[in-house]
Amino acid sequence: MATHSSHDSAERWFGRPADSLPPRERRVLEMIGLRRPISTELKPRGIEAAGLGDRIADRIAVIGGSWGFILSFLAFLVVWSVVNTLLLKSAAFDPYPYIFLNLVLSMLAAIQAPIIMMSQNRAAARDRREASRDYEVNLKAEIEILGLHDKLDRLKYLEISDTRRLLAEIAERLERIERRGGGDDPA
Repeated sequence: MATHSSHDSAERWFGRPADSLPPRERRVLEMIGLRRPISTELKPRGIEAAGLGDRIADRIAVIGGSWGFILSFLAFLVVWSVVNTLLLKSAAFDPYPYIFLNLVLSMLAAIQAPIIMMSQNRAAARDRREASRDYEVNLKAEIEILGLHDKLDRLKYLEISDTRRLLAEIAERLERIERRGGGDDPA
């Protein structure tokens, strides 16, 4: 699967053959060889769209983790307590110690906790995919930058070599001119 240039690149940048590299590194070398960006791939391979249950779990987690929900739930608890303690003293449907309220809260927690955990697991998987893609983009950028440094070093070396060659030619011409002119110093 790896081309000759990816074998050379693997040896050069990773110090080992392309066949011994993990799939991510081989993919990065392949994208470099094809001169294709990695960062434009918005949906990584093998990722399916979220189902209805996943979207509902995400929405419940967003709502359940918001200040609006917390404050409205706190208001509900205060109203429940006031109604059952002060307003309906003798005919309270859930007198103190609010056993029915405890049952409702326990059932809500039993349902809400796994839903929030499902959403967190999906978010963690999404974060891992994004981190993997970020790693690939960063690795490709690092290799490209190192390649540019090598190219600049080669160009600089060639420029210095050309400058030395030109200086040697100029020095040689000056010697010839001095020999022809007798070496008279105008000063």
